[in-house]
Amino acid sequence: MQTPTPAALKDRYWPLFPGVLLALVVAAAARFVADHYAAPVMLFALLIGMAFNFLAVDPRFKPGLEFSSKSLLRFGIVLLGARITTGDIASLGVSTFATVIGLIALTIATGFVCGRIFDKQWRFSLLTGGSVAICGASAALAIASVIPHNDKTERNLLFTVVSVTTLSTIAMILYPILFTVLGLSSSQSGFLVGATIHDVAQVVGAGYSISTDVGDVATIIKLLRVAMLPVVLIIIVLALAGQKRSDTKSVRLPSFVIGFAVLTAINSLGWLPASVAGVAVDLSGWLLVIAISALGVRTNMKDMLQLGWRHVAMVVTETLVLLILAITAVEIGLAG
Repeated sequence: MQTPTPAALKDRYWPLFPGVLLALVVAAAARFVADHYAAPVMLFALLIGMAFNFLAVDPRFKPGLEFSSKSLLRFGIVLLGARITTGDIASLGVSTFATVIGLIALTIATGFVCGRIFDKQWRFSLLTGGSVAICGASAALAIASVIPHNDKTERNLLFTVVSVTTLSTIAMILYPILFTVLGLSSSQSGFLVGATIHDVAQVVGAGYSISTDVGDVATIIKLLRVAMLPVVLIIIVLALAGQKRSDTKSVRLPSFVIGFAVLTAINSLGWLPASVAGVAVDLSGWLLVIAISALGVRTNMKDMLQLGWRHVAMVVTETLVLLILAITAVEIGLAG
């Protein structure tokens, strides 16, 4: 195998630099605003990126933006595996574990039911249901990477990220008040926070705003939901491979899904030093924000505004169904 020359490497990667740099600058700006105003970084990355949409068609930026929104995204998803261990999952108990799995399955199923009600295609149903059920923006990005694309995929992905991030922020404020009014215990509140809020950052914010004990339980429950991401991706890939669709080509398990699962296993076995895991998690966060920034730049606000109320109704319905199911599970003693 011939080793690429420096000139060949330059010709291959230099065209990516302007677009990647633009996405990185947008991501840094989003991080700065989010850190100073305690706001969701993913949402700011999208909004700031959209302001630079006029650069999306510039041939100097287009290759790097596509690379950032696809390749960097997948690498960021792989590194998410450094945040999860099977020990965290085992500490929850069989009943709680089974309840979380059931909530994920029922929420995704709700997405397909809502798709029928609101006349939306299966791609959008799976994208919204999966993101609400698992881990918000990160799940949306991962699911969008394994389903067949069409002309609406990127627009639907960006809408899903915006909507679940917005709803997570609202939930971070309202859910702690609701769970306190219901008079729930720390373990019950922690379960509900971790099982119903979409994004990890908002779960942490909501949980620790109640108490340290609630925050600890909420974080573990949330990480269990994140740990189900590669399982759901594998199921999606196998389901698509088993169907004869005109828009489905040869479907196989993506390498980034395998990488995610392998890194999770390595971390669970204790082979990943804590310092390395910390760097991997931080790098993953940056890569996902950069990918979202690139997607934001590539998104036309006019297209987003034309989506209509049915898109909003689907995500809100899925979110409320998940909340009702989780509260019911706590009330009948299945979890918490």
